[in-house]
Amino acid sequence: MSKRHETGHHGGRPPAPDRLPLPVVDNHTHLDISRDGGPLPDLTATIAEASAVGVDRMVQIGCDLDGARFTERVIDEHPQLLGGVALHPNEAPALAERGETDAARAEIERIAQHPRVRVVGETGLDYFRTGPEGVAAQQDSFRWHIDLAKRLGKALQIHDRDSHDDVLRILAEEGAPEHTVLHCFSGDIEMARECVRRGYLLSFAGTVTFKNARELRNALSVVPLDQLLVETDAPYLTPSPHRGATNAPYLVPLTVRAMAAVLNTDVPTLCENLSATSERVYGPWA
Repeated sequence: MSKRHETGHHGGRPPAPDRLPLPVVDNHTHLDISRDGGPLPDLTATIAEASAVGVDRMVQIGCDLDGARFTERVIDEHPQLLGGVALHPNEAPALAERGETDAARAEIERIAQHPRVRVVGETGLDYFRTGPEGVAAQQDSFRWHIDLAKRLGKALQIHDRDSHDDVLRILAEEGAPEHTVLHCFSGDIEMARECVRRGYLLSFAGTVTFKNARELRNALSVVPLDQLLVETDAPYLTPSPHRGATNAPYLVPLTVRAMAAVLNTDVPTLCENLSATSERVYGPWA
């Protein structure tokens, strides 16, 4: 997600859900983005509220230069945060048009070497917001980020919107990093099976709780526990029953419980697996 890439309506602030029985990680959140021009979240309060319901670690994703700089700063200030940095696919055509691609990539590569930046992402393809004229720039940017993740030994987080076939094709052509995460997975059951076969990780956001998301829940149902992650993509994609309100990491328990129901597993088992997989992919937070 990027500051320019989704709008929505403010809802009332949702109440805190019941605390999870075991702690989990919000695998993808944007603490540098406000919703619809509202105030930025208070980091100390956001972290405390999340920890109070069992979301004790987060991966802060900066997907433009300002966001990457913010991420570099806050991951040193807050031990509950690790970072990810990249140039969002919707940034790539604009940077290319202005002749700023090389400079932007150089800064992302510098920040990505920070020891608490464990993710190159979100990168990938977005054919919803960018038309055919931007495809070449997006694909070139995606390939560059894949190479960066492999050179630095970092996990890769992928943004895939209306571009499933090209995302899978480019990953196969370039060779995916050891830890490749489809953030906010949006594919169908066949795509999920293919991602599982390739060893990718699938991260599910609040969208999996939406009433009209039966196909997404079907996709979730075929993913092994050790290839699953959970996220908010805050401040957007707030889980039901609070869809339309501003999202935040403290609402992850709603998504976790919905996932457990789809998977026909108990919540403690899912939490244990989500936490262990997060640490395997990103390393320790301490």
